[in-house]
Amino acid sequence: QVQLVESGGGLVQPGGSLRLSCAASGSIFSIYHMGWYRQAPGKQRELVALFISGGRTNYADSVKDRFTISRDNAKNTIYLQMTSLKPEDTAVYYCKARIGAPPSGARLYEYWGQGTQVTVSS
Repeated sequence: QVQLVESGGGLVQPGGSLRLSCAASGSIFSIYHMGWYRQAPGKQRELVALFISGGRTNYADSVKDRFTISRDNAKNTIYLQMTSLKPEDTAVYYCKARIGAPPSGARLYEYWGQGTQVTVSS
């Protein structure tokens, strides 16, 4: 069993910054990718940023020049540094991980965190 715990959400003014964290713990042999998704009221959940094993990253076009995803391998933790925030960034942000289970990592599972609210408003 794996648990993902997000933190760092809150209320910020337009143009401000926030940093989100997501820590994975439990029965982990390997992490194939970890990333951030978001869901605004009345909209479907969408990919924000993805960190893939080997260091490759993917970003939604709407955040590409403003958000940065990074990883601390020793802590099984990813971060999302968000700058120049806009009201349209308001959403619940969810951490997602694809994990290879012990003993070999051959069995893959996907896990979701509970989400953290980000509100951008003046």
